[in-house]
Amino acid sequence: MEIITDNYVGFSTSAKGSSTFQAFAPATNQHIPGNFTRATKEEFDEALALAQKAFPVYSELPVENRAKFLDAIADEIMNLGDTLLERCSLESGLPLGRVTGERGRTCGQLKLFAQLLREGSWVDARIDTAQPDRQPLPKSDIRRMLVPIGPVAVYGASNFPLAFSTAGGDTASALAAGCPVVVKSHSSHPGTNALVTSAIVKAAKATGMPEGVFSSLYLDHEHSVKLVEHPVIKAVGFTGSQAIGMTLFNAAVSRPDPIPVYAEMSSINPVVMMENALKTKKDKIAAGLAGSVNLGVGQFCTNPGLILLEDNATSKAFLEAFAAEFKKSIPATMLNKGIHKACISGVKELYDNNNISLVATADQSADNEKNEAQPVAFSIDAKSFMADKALHEEVFGPVTLFVLCKDNAQIVEVLDSLEGQLTATIHADDSDQGQLGGIVKSISQRAGRLIYGGFPTGVEVCHSMVHGGPFPATSNANSTSVGTGAILRFVRPLAYQDFPEAFLPEALKNGNPLNLMRLVDGVYTRDKI
Repeated sequence: MEIITDNYVGFSTSAKGSSTFQAFAPATNQHIPGNFTRATKEEFDEALALAQKAFPVYSELPVENRAKFLDAIADEIMNLGDTLLERCSLESGLPLGRVTGERGRTCGQLKLFAQLLREGSWVDARIDTAQPDRQPLPKSDIRRMLVPIGPVAVYGASNFPLAFSTAGGDTASALAAGCPVVVKSHSSHPGTNALVTSAIVKAAKATGMPEGVFSSLYLDHEHSVKLVEHPVIKAVGFTGSQAIGMTLFNAAVSRPDPIPVYAEMSSINPVVMMENALKTKKDKIAAGLAGSVNLGVGQFCTNPGLILLEDNATSKAFLEAFAAEFKKSIPATMLNKGIHKACISGVKELYDNNNISLVATADQSADNEKNEAQPVAFSIDAKSFMADKALHEEVFGPVTLFVLCKDNAQIVEVLDSLEGQLTATIHADDSDQGQLGGIVKSISQRAGRLIYGGFPTGVEVCHSMVHGGPFPATSNANSTSVGTGAILRFVRPLAYQDFPEAFLPEALKNGNPLNLMRLVDGVYTRDKI
């Protein structure tokens, strides 16, 4: 299957520029043949003009049409077969098994949003009927629902070339909401983007979507920021580093009309290990933690990068068991040269810190020519950790830091010193529960998802999932980028007061033609009015 190296401006391919780049295979440390062309200003402006033109058409389509579009995207992605899997693996260094699973997740979340559209209650329809005889003043008929916000800019992520990129969660939720999408392709996997984009465009044509409902552009840094600044764009979805996330956020809030940026950026995901849990499940927890730290070469945003436990005989025995398990870890290729270089730099800083001790590293050495990361775990005392804010920053890779605390109170003190996190985890025995009150209170204020007895890597795509958290985990703690709640990022409430029935959306009509569960005069019902 031919990989198109042009930009997709609406339904058309276009390569008017002279600036090109090649994809890179991190496992072989070589460029992949084929030149991808960065978009010109003309192509950039045309894609945004098409998105603006498409919005009033796409946003007013029946929800079943949008649902069929999402289903069709999933089907077309599957129809790409092994070509997509092999190209994605080549560009990301991820094994075929991981990429295959990620494809399933990508298609599954598209179909989940299609189901959400068909069910319909996400529009949160609320109706307060008129009371013309109310004294001293009559009450108007007021009806509100959620409506799409406008065209959305989506930035592909390096660590999830399918599930958080071209047709990933941001794109799926924005399209479900009724918003056209302009994707800024990630430079690490342009061929993967090209294949997925071709599937989206094919699905759009087959289901009768307006041109401009989706575009995909290869952009330089200047135009990556200009995409946020463009007046057509009304919201942004981003997964990546804090530095780039905050660049986009600052550009968005500096506009004449500031827009929301939903950026997932940085997290060290603290894990609290209680003493009795370590006594009763030492080996099981050690194996699970070693696997979680190394999953995906540590390149998950939910990687457990900080482990808190009391410094006593029980924790020493646990660290020995963990070290024995961790030494079995296998170095593996990271996503790209930049991420590999940053990981090496971060690990060196930990080695050079006189307050830090080595717990374990993989027995097998990493091959730098294959951009492999060396799994490594360190330890530090709680007082030194809290005094060094640099240690609160994420080292992206198979790296974790154990913080040894004097007692349970100091564990809480360490947790209180942390910034916002995507996740926080507790391992405890029933006999530990009397000591968990302060810990649960602290992590509840600092994380978007709390895990008990498990590990944070692995984010279920479902209705109740929260993949977000207070800053700097994300730029907006009121949102999630995973699960059906993600659709709420790209909508706004709109109220209709005393409007004629003929001008009301179907979700608010008296006859309830969509058979939605609605809040009518304070009572949830599917009844007609």
